[in-house]
Amino acid sequence: MVHLTHNDLDAVGADAIHRMRYGEIFTVFSSVGTFPQLFQRIAGVAGRGHLLSISDLGYQQGIEKAAEKAVSNGWRIEWRDHHRWEDEEVQRIRGKVGVLHVDTELCACGIVARDLLPHDGRALEVAEVVCDYDLWKNRDPRAAILARVLTREENREYVRDCLIRGIFSDERIEQQFHEIDREMQAMIDRSMRDARIYENKYRIAFTPLYGHPSETAYALRERYRSDIEIIVSPSGRFSIRSVPPISHLIARQFRGGGHPHAAGGNFSFNLIDRAIFWLFKRTRHFNRLAKVANSI
Repeated sequence: MVHLTHNDLDAVGADAIHRMRYGEIFTVFSSVGTFPQLFQRIAGVAGRGHLLSISDLGYQQGIEKAAEKAVSNGWRIEWRDHHRWEDEEVQRIRGKVGVLHVDTELCACGIVARDLLPHDGRALEVAEVVCDYDLWKNRDPRAAILARVLTREENREYVRDCLIRGIFSDERIEQQFHEIDREMQAMIDRSMRDARIYENKYRIAFTPLYGHPSETAYALRERYRSDIEIIVSPSGRFSIRSVPPISHLIARQFRGGGHPHAAGGNFSFNLIDRAIFWLFKRTRHFNRLAKVANSI
């Protein structure tokens, strides 16, 4: 089987539970932006009745075409997600997949555990730790440490294999956490220096991304008392965090999506946009997003 999933702690936990249930599988970790292309590529390969399991990746415009292609090429599809879907989006996908479970009350790892290993104590503990971070409960310190360690891609498979064995911390994980924590603070300080504030209906903080978007957004909110934080990568992709439950609504206007308080989108920078953003840490798209936010 193939597991197509996101690339954060939620996805890694979901992959660990898939492997607890099925043994050796082929995993494709994907950003939100590359999900449609990866889905299309997999759909173009003969499935021969094998299972394609999708987790922690939400609906995107036109994604049903990839689902149709996959089914026509012999794939069986199961899709588990916890992002916000519109009713019509659910209907576009439901008839094309064998399983579609969308539940915003759980993290994706929690949905996977409930479906695949509902009576396995180890799987349920993994889901509990992962959901603590992904749903912003912040009650279990193990969750934040694992999430921080997974900001380095090279730790992804190591952490997953630890979770499979029910291990949440060891010497390597602790060492990686402390190294990353020091680097993270320097990146956040740099983002804070380059921040720009837009005020209208909402107080919006924009800044370049140098690393750790969630922690950067938290620092911006603490310092500037912002309602919305936009952290922008050099490519134009951005992460959005918001006090009002509108992150996903804003992101949908920029080829993205997510949760009410955390989402992601894409400004689709051209060459001039990239150059201006690199030089001046600002872009014309800031005004576009501010207008969208103020209209909601």
